[in-house]
Amino acid sequence: MVPANGITLHVQRLDPTGPAPGGRTGPTPAAVLIHGMASDTMASWYFTMAEPLARAGFPTVLYDLRGHGRSERPATGYALDDLVDDLAALLAGLDVTGPLLLLGNSFGATIAFGYAARHPDRVAGIVAVESAPPTPEWMRRVRVRLDRVAARLPQRGALAEIGVARGRVAARRAAETGRMLADTTLAQELPASRLPTTEALAAIGCPVLCVYGGASAVRELAPAVRGLLPQARVVVLPEQRHTVLIDRPEEVRRLVFAWLAEECSLDVARSTTA
Repeated sequence: MVPANGITLHVQRLDPTGPAPGGRTGPTPAAVLIHGMASDTMASWYFTMAEPLARAGFPTVLYDLRGHGRSERPATGYALDDLVDDLAALLAGLDVTGPLLLLGNSFGATIAFGYAARHPDRVAGIVAVESAPPTPEWMRRVRVRLDRVAARLPQRGALAEIGVARGRVAARRAAETGRMLADTTLAQELPASRLPTTEALAAIGCPVLCVYGGASAVRELAPAVRGLLPQARVVVLPEQRHTVLIDRPEEVRRLVFAWLAEECSLDVARSTTA
C-alpha cells in the first residue's frame, strides 16, 4: 500500500527475473500496467502480461486505480487530471525515475496518453488495448458507457442476469462497480475532465501499439488515432470484443513482444508465455 497524491494505492511490483532486453542503449524501461475503469482491476494485467514482462527483463509495476480493487476510495477526485497525478505521484513514491513503457487496458491507456502528453520525454512506448487518447469523442463514449452502467446495475435482477450470462465473478465485480458508482462522483467527473490539447497529444512521439477487437465499437476510433499519432501501429483481432486482453492473452502478448522488438529496439521475442 503506497501513499500517492493524498490517497493510498494498492501496488504490485515485480522485479525482473530475466536478463535485460537487448538492443536498446540506456536503461531498461519500467513497464507500468494500468487497468480499465469501473469494472476492472490490476488483476487483468497480473494474469496476462505482468510475469512475462518481468521474465523478459522489465521492472514491472501494477496498481489499482483510486476507487478500484484494494486502493482507497475517496468520494471525489476522478477527473483525468487526478488519475494522471496519481500515476506521477506513485512513480515518484516508488523512485521509478527512468524511461517508462506504459501499457493500458481500456481507459487505462487513456491515462497513459494523458501522462505522456505531460511528460513526453519519460515515455519510451505505449501499448493501448481497446482504447484511445483523451479526445472529446472518446470521452463522449465514456460518458455514454458510464451512464448506461450506472442506470442498469441498481435495477432489480440486473446482477442475477449478469451472473447467469457471465458467471459469479462477473456478477461480483458488477456489484462492486455499482457500489463504487453510488459512493463516488466518478460517473460525473470523468466525462467532464479537462483534456490535453490536440497539440499536446500529437506531440507524443514514442512508438504506440493499439490493439482492438474486431467486434468492438472502440475500433471505430482507430482512424482518428492514426490521424493524431501517425506512428501508431494498429492491430485488429477479428471477432474479439472489448475484453480482448482477457479473452486472447497469448495473442496480445505475442503482438506486444513483437512490437517491442520491431518498433522499440528491445529484443524480447523469447518471452511470450504466461
